[in-house]
Amino acid sequence: MTRPPDPRPARRLEVLRAGALTTVQDQGRPGWAHLGVPRSGALDPAALRLANRLVGNPEDTAGLEVTLTGCMLRLTRAGTVALTGADADVWIGDGRRGDGRTGGGRTGDPNTGDPHTGDARWTGPRPGGHLGDRPGDVGRPLAVPAGATVRIGPARTGLRTWLAVAGGIAVPPVLGSRSTDTLSGLGPPPLRDGDVLPLGDPAGDPAPVDVTVGRPAPPLLRLRLRLGPRDDWFTPAALDRLLGTAYTVSPVSNRVGARLTGAPLPRAVAGELPSEGLVLGAVQVPADGQPLIFLADHPTTGGYPVVGVVDDVTPLAQARPGTTVTFHGPQR
Repeated sequence: MTRPPDPRPARRLEVLRAGALTTVQDQGRPGWAHLGVPRSGALDPAALRLANRLVGNPEDTAGLEVTLTGCMLRLTRAGTVALTGADADVWIGDGRRGDGRTGGGRTGDPNTGDPHTGDARWTGPRPGGHLGDRPGDVGRPLAVPAGATVRIGPARTGLRTWLAVAGGIAVPPVLGSRSTDTLSGLGPPPLRDGDVLPLGDPAGDPAPVDVTVGRPAPPLLRLRLRLGPRDDWFTPAALDRLLGTAYTVSPVSNRVGARLTGAPLPRAVAGELPSEGLVLGAVQVPADGQPLIFLADHPTTGGYPVVGVVDDVTPLAQARPGTTVTFHGPQR
């Protein structure tokens, strides 16, 4: 006997406002570096795994990585979402206001414009949400009615938030992963307003928790560094400087790498290297002497010398421009 067709709309996640940079991420595609493909994946893998557990997904399910400015989404079917990472306001609509950009019930002065872009024609949700919307919390499962919006505000501290949806983002995998690689272009492109993402079927029940405690974004990061393989290309004074002075995260940092500004590192060896392999956390020093820490979307080869490798780059996922970074050796 055949089943009658499901009259409900397909499970979809509609992107009403994509924000500065929102990408699809999972745990990445390890094992392809020999073909020039980096791992990619969530910059804080544990945060995405937690979000998935909160909504009942397997830990390797794809979700969204939302950078700084937040985003606004709509679920076509009732579901559960969870956010982890940077602290931000979250508002859940009631499913009765269309696309969240028109209709009554908004709060605030209609003449002040879009709080994010300054567009005076903006008719969407203002700080505090639509009348009838309910606030949510980062770090707990949130029920979302069919057709309702999920609005994630700008990060108050830190830089990135991870969103899991029950069933997961079901875009086609590339080399075993649904992650966006912003350097090579593998995987789905960064989200744009109007995109529609397919969702999978929920695999389990939401976690029975009220709230989880997130990891705060510290104003100063102390990163453990293992020197090599090219530390001999730098003067002793450069190594003392690297381990003894503070650097600042540059505004031109991204998912490829965290660029630092501070005291330049003078070389003991002139010239350039033939391209050689790069790994996650490699600290490369270009010609200007300013360190660059490679993150998830890093290239797999490079010609500038690598002075050392950071053991754990996860704290850099929440490092805003201006964050202070210091290095210490494994003995400290």
